[in-house]
Amino acid sequence: MNIDDQHGRFLSEYVERPWGWYASTFIADGFKTKVFSVNPKQRLSLQSHAHRSEVWTIVSGEGVCYVDGRCCKVKANSLARIPVGAKHRIENTSETENLVISEVQAGDYLEEDDIVRYEDDYGRQGK
Repeated sequence: MNIDDQHGRFLSEYVERPWGWYASTFIADGFKTKVFSVNPKQRLSLQSHAHRSEVWTIVSGEGVCYVDGRCCKVKANSLARIPVGAKHRIENTSETENLVISEVQAGDYLEEDDIVRYEDDYGRQGK
């Protein structure tokens, strides 16, 4: 299938982070897809987004997902729904295996600067 800019476009953006990496894969009007991998015993910042919701599908690994103060264990085929404005984070609880997640973002603004960090293991608090 050939997707043009009228319907969206494929991306090949790969970004390393202190907790692992993410790759943006597709963007269209109102949504974006990513894959991200969290290294063993690492976690993302406690964060929120003002303009987008997210749905995470766990592809492999095991961890703990936090959304607005609720905590649940996740593993392959688990889903997490993160509403706009919800404080959230995910943690890899494995000693040896990466936690791999497929993410779908939906909203009117999908850039990386739509993030507020409340807690961060790597000193990146704030916007």
